[in-house]
Amino acid sequence: MSSIPVKQKAFVVPKTGGREVLQFEDAPIPEVSATKILVKNEYAGLNFIDSYFRSGLYPASTPYIAGGEAAGTVVAIGSSVTKFKVGDRVAWLGSGAFAEYSAVDESGSVSVIPEDIDFKTAAASLLQGLTALSLVKDAYEVKPGDWILVQAAAGGMGLLLCQLINNIGAHAIGTVSTPEKAALAKNAGAEYVINYTEDDYVKKVLELTDGLGVHAVFDGVGKATFEGSFSLVRRKGSMITFGNASGAVPPFNVARLSQKNIKLLRPMRGNYMATPEEWEFYTSELWKAIADGSLKITVYKVYPLEDYRSAAEALETRLSTGKVVLKC
Repeated sequence: MSSIPVKQKAFVVPKTGGREVLQFEDAPIPEVSATKILVKNEYAGLNFIDSYFRSGLYPASTPYIAGGEAAGTVVAIGSSVTKFKVGDRVAWLGSGAFAEYSAVDESGSVSVIPEDIDFKTAAASLLQGLTALSLVKDAYEVKPGDWILVQAAAGGMGLLLCQLINNIGAHAIGTVSTPEKAALAKNAGAEYVINYTEDDYVKKVLELTDGLGVHAVFDGVGKATFEGSFSLVRRKGSMITFGNASGAVPPFNVARLSQKNIKLLRPMRGNYMATPEEWEFYTSELWKAIADGSLKITVYKVYPLEDYRSAAEALETRLSTGKVVLKC
């Protein structure tokens, strides 16, 4: 423990609010209790859920260290830890990621990174990769020939979903806001890409599907796109709303589902991998897909830890394409 400092740099959320409340300050190194490991973080990934907690959309007790996803090296272990050892390269999900060091429970969401995957890729892929896999395997099991609408197809999640849908042999329709984003979505496997700033995406999707609509919608945008997405679900199809990038979806009258016998789901990734066996299955699938090249991780930009506010702005204003990452 002699090489581990007493203090570290971290981004603290002292109260709910916008990006202006974020404080970059000295914080104590987390204590390593019996079941925890101490990770020296190398890279951390940004996600929209970070802003949900900061804004108060999701409840969180303040103050807290921001961030929920990182990758690094185990530098200390608790007395009861059996799954990990000092020197292990790990990626993890939890809390307190936007810091130089984090304490993670060994029974939580933490996985050893295969040797052929680097820290940056691991930090950029874990949360979104696991979420995307659970969406196409569990939320709606995508089948060859299905028509699937992906909202915000050039974002980090969108690019992963387009690849997975294409790999399965289904038809991915992606929505984007610029020609540059359209090219990224197309390259990721979207068979059809619609620039919603130029075309009516509802009309275009109906044209592509002969008026039937899609078998499923994967919508991480939320409030701004929910009604359009819902209108495009075909009879007996599925509406999967998994994010609130534009705000939370307003209260919904479930009687509307009966119009076409639509299934509506608001999934949480953790409920698809709540057991050790489920976690192992999904992380193994993710690492294998990255290693064999069937799932490519696109990093928009790497920001230094102290520049987290700028990184958050790029993500939250939807300037970024692919994943935004911090170097810890």
